[in-house]
Amino acid sequence: MKKIQVVALIALMVLVSGLFVFATSGDEKKKILHEGTAQYFPTTVDFAGEKAPLQIADVKERFDRELLVNANLHSSTILIIKRANRAFPIIEPILKKYGVPDDFKYLAVIESALTNAVSASGAKGVWQFMPETAKEKGMEVNDVVDERYHLQKSTEAACKYLLTAKEKFGNWTLAAASYNGGMNGVNNKITEQKVSDYYDLLLTDETSRYVFRILALKEIMKNPQLYGFDVSKYELYQNIPTKTLEVDSSITDLATFAKSQGINYKILKIHNPWLRDKKLANPTKKKYLIEIPTEGY
Repeated sequence: MKKIQVVALIALMVLVSGLFVFATSGDEKKKILHEGTAQYFPTTVDFAGEKAPLQIADVKERFDRELLVNANLHSSTILIIKRANRAFPIIEPILKKYGVPDDFKYLAVIESALTNAVSASGAKGVWQFMPETAKEKGMEVNDVVDERYHLQKSTEAACKYLLTAKEKFGNWTLAAASYNGGMNGVNNKITEQKVSDYYDLLLTDETSRYVFRILALKEIMKNPQLYGFDVSKYELYQNIPTKTLEVDSSITDLATFAKSQGINYKILKIHNPWLRDKKLANPTKKKYLIEIPTEGY
């Protein structure tokens, strides 16, 4: 009987001490995990449902690098979070339509910071297409019209590329890596090194960092407060309502055209950045859709 009482007493002490630790460990846990700071590190992370093997030393370190870099780029990351509120509602349904995982919107983030960026090599737009690749994917690219600057059309082109890459490599992680390293480039490394997992491959520095940058921005943008970012919904950039005009003839002066629509040339170009000239030459009577804002100015 006495032995049972001793065992019961020990069990009670363990339970009470466990409850005490549980009751007081919340703040300590936050300190240990660095919640709310640029040093926060998640326990697990995945890309398009494909788990990153953080138990592998170099994988954990490479991911940590990109988290720290991007969590400490305060102004750049805050701007990306604000722009995403405007860009993601356009990108997300297109990814869904093509059956491309939603996580690929973060690929667009690291490619261009969700701006119509221009690289030194000549890649342009949110999805950073080179001219020939853009044309292969059905986009018009010339001095008058450059659909690499058209978010909807360039997102559709990116989806087509990624679906082909997924079919070739068998997983989305390598498909994402190939967006940077090229399908042939990644395939050559797989053949040379006799491994078929992104996290096992020794790649160029840029491609080696590429997926980790996507993972880092995904993690930060999905959980901004865990990394010390506090951006209210009122600070996020909003999509401005527009109406769509179908045009199948040339426009000799876009400034005059803009005025006829109750806006100015600057606003016309902001909402239609794919218009690259002061006019729209259209001898083939191709149909173009021009966005005209209905409010916000």
